[in-house]
Amino acid sequence: MAHLLSASCPLAVSLTSSSKNSVKPFGLNQTFFNPQPLSNHPSLKALHFQEKKPKRRRRSCVFLATATSQQAPPETSTNNNTSPSKPKRVMVIGGDGYCGWATALHLSKKNYQVAVVDNLVRRLFDHQLGLESLTPIASIHDRISRWKALTGKTIELYVGDICDFEFLADSFNSFEPDSVVHFGEQRSAPYSMIDRSRAVFTQHNNVIGTLNVLFAIKEFREECHLVKLGTMGEYGTPNIDIEEGYITITHNGRTDTLPYPKQASSFYHLSKGVVYGVKTDETEMHEELRNRLDYDAVFGTALNRFCVQAAVGHPLTVYGKGGQTRGYLDIRDTVQCVELAIANPAKAGEFRVFNQFTEQFSVNELASLVTKAGLKLGLDVTKMTVPNPRVEAEEHYYNAKHTKLMELGLEPHYLSESLLDSLLNFAVQFKDRVDKKQIMPSVSWKKIGVKTKSMNP
Repeated sequence: MAHLLSASCPLAVSLTSSSKNSVKPFGLNQTFFNPQPLSNHPSLKALHFQEKKPKRRRRSCVFLATATSQQAPPETSTNNNTSPSKPKRVMVIGGDGYCGWATALHLSKKNYQVAVVDNLVRRLFDHQLGLESLTPIASIHDRISRWKALTGKTIELYVGDICDFEFLADSFNSFEPDSVVHFGEQRSAPYSMIDRSRAVFTQHNNVIGTLNVLFAIKEFREECHLVKLGTMGEYGTPNIDIEEGYITITHNGRTDTLPYPKQASSFYHLSKGVVYGVKTDETEMHEELRNRLDYDAVFGTALNRFCVQAAVGHPLTVYGKGGQTRGYLDIRDTVQCVELAIANPAKAGEFRVFNQFTEQFSVNELASLVTKAGLKLGLDVTKMTVPNPRVEAEEHYYNAKHTKLMELGLEPHYLSESLLDSLLNFAVQFKDRVDKKQIMPSVSWKKIGVKTKSMNP
């Protein structure tokens, strides 16, 4: 469950910059990673890619795929608000991640000109924590090359950290986006609660990165439309309905419409959903286009975790009483929501909030659905109650509004029996890759401390 922030809202400040458009080719055997934002975090120091330091100022690096097999002819652009000769240009920040990769492919297929911006740090987290996606995922370079070979479409790649404003400025000047889709945040609540260094990293990465994006839009592409993924977890579980972004209140005889109040329960939520599934039409075109699927207790979302647990015969891990209720949506609806936001941009100066989900479930309800679907497939599915590692209400009222994306034309994929069957069969297909040691929660909200924790497998 997430919310989408959509804005065409230039900053009311004047900026100056000396950044030039200076982009060098990014080859298949090169890796560019700016370690500066991580250098203050001892737990991440050993994970930096090695690079030859540039003699002069840092430059952005671009990778343009060259297909090695017969290419499909490029299609004529049909996306909204643009002519066939000039496709709308969309920069997907965090485009190597779970939501970002699926979105980049979907938009490219829809004939947008797409660029992926990513520092590849999510892959480093896996190495750091001893984790691995259920699905084997190809390198970002192989992914983009395969997409080019299959479709004839080019996705540009800028590898670097948006917390480095000079890198981001070069990327903006090179690609000149009409829209920016911002997925480039550390998105795991458990990761942000491991220790102080990771809490600080999450805040720095998510807040400074977003500020840099806003300043880059102001300085270089003032008409650019920003679509940013947030999380509805920042609203907590209030005993009133959750509105879409704003709430009208009357206090001491005066009335105003204000941003909906935040009640964050982790350092991740303080800086800014629950998406399930792994397949989209585009990721199913070739094994090198596969998306990641996290099943561990740090990055895995509830439904994905339950399906993998069922596939390997591990009891479903229900935290606490299991009454925790959230909104959920299929990964196919995530990409559809982003496309709708881009095709229907905010007006100049407007800031919109879309509650991006299609259904609400409690943890117990999800466990029951997976149990029922697993039994039909001949799986022996049980569940177990696990002491809740989080600090959260386990029984509560929850009703969030979600009409705006429907009004724009969202056609949701609801959590049907056939969809659950597909997800379970997918988990069974890759069950030999499951590390059962990663299933049980190892991060406790109450035990977070100053000392950097080693998360050795």
